[in-house]
Amino acid sequence: MKASETIPGHIAVIMDGNGRWAREKGLLRIRGHEEGAESVRRITRECAKIGVKRLTLYAFSSDNWKRPQREVDYLMKLLRKYLQGERKEIMENRIRFRVIGRRERLPEEVRREVEELEAMSRSNPGMVLCLALSYGGRDEIVDAARRLSEEVRNGVIDPAMIDERTFSRYLYDPDAEDPDLLIRTGGDMRVSNFLLWQISYAEIWVTPVRWPEFTLEHFHQALRDFANRERRFGGIQEE
Repeated sequence: MKASETIPGHIAVIMDGNGRWAREKGLLRIRGHEEGAESVRRITRECAKIGVKRLTLYAFSSDNWKRPQREVDYLMKLLRKYLQGERKEIMENRIRFRVIGRRERLPEEVRREVEELEAMSRSNPGMVLCLALSYGGRDEIVDAARRLSEEVRNGVIDPAMIDERTFSRYLYDPDAEDPDLLIRTGGDMRVSNFLLWQISYAEIWVTPVRWPEFTLEHFHQALRDFANRERRFGGIQEE
């Protein structure tokens, strides 16, 4: 990537197409998830290398709990294996690990791995790697509204003083900057209940490429496209 190109501070990714990739190759869906984990490693390393400040990956949505139990069980097993296997690299690259979502639904052994890796990497000064697990954008907004309403009821906050900044403090990770770039693989033109509050002004880049075959060249293509866009945030550029 050329030095003149703008690097997004926060990149969010909807990693779609694992199952379709496997089906097209005559493989079981679980093979797609295994290959997808390799794509996670590849893109995470590159983001840390080029100076991205935060990478948020849509790893398991709240709706994914509706999938066949056998597939859910395998995904949780794969997730635990990933968390254990990436500890060394996360620490060596000084990455700070975070998870957002309703983690209480995760199996206990997965929650334990999440909490240990979060604690271990908390002081790391490098890029934040955030996995959205058991996550839904509407869930996050509802949970934030519930916590905020409790503060109002307890007299901590005056309802008249609530604005966007106040509300944002009750999101899952209130310190996170909004995404600059949202990448979606697999070709579908929707945001799938992902970071609904935060992507208000994110640039969206969609590719038909399935996540398991998403290469660094595809990734840099998204970055080049982002660098060429004019971000106005509702305003206009003066002539």
